[in-house]
Amino acid sequence: MKKKIEGIIQESISVKSALMSAGPQLENIQKAAESMIKALKSGGKVIVFGNGGSAADSQHIAAEIVGRFMKERKGLPAIALTVNTSVLTAIANDYSYEEVFSRQLDAVAAKNDVAIGISTSGKAQNVIRAVALANDKGLDTIALTGGDGGGLAKTAKISIIVPSKSTPRIQESHVTIAHILCQLVEEALF
Repeated sequence: MKKKIEGIIQESISVKSALMSAGPQLENIQKAAESMIKALKSGGKVIVFGNGGSAADSQHIAAEIVGRFMKERKGLPAIALTVNTSVLTAIANDYSYEEVFSRQLDAVAAKNDVAIGISTSGKAQNVIRAVALANDKGLDTIALTGGDGGGLAKTAKISIIVPSKSTPRIQESHVTIAHILCQLVEEALF
């Protein structure tokens, strides 16, 4: 079991090392932070969404922005479109699951907001639809994804693609990227 544990930790380290040298990913993380900073400085908010573990990551990002990351400071506006089960189930039931994020985003997104769609495969149609709608509304859009990025990476204006096909390793890297974004935002604004 110890060997297995060491192997999993090493795989996580390897994926993060590959992220640092995988094409434009560091530049895309910087662009994402700059987009979030611009939105928050201009009175906008951060809107985050994804399914399953990516839903949890969405909530985590929103919590770090609204609450605090490392500094005592005032709260910043951010929402995760994954938290209202009544809204999610009503939209899924009355329309389709593919519209659970786009319908919410259409209702709450405003000028100067930034939308962050998270999908480890980049294939989640409800995330892709919401990012496409955010583009149509003139928002900056950011994708956190993995593998080849799927349709989500092609749809978002800024795509951060973790170079792995392993969902757990992609999710671990997404948490690291989220923490980097939150730290950069906090340092820039406070």
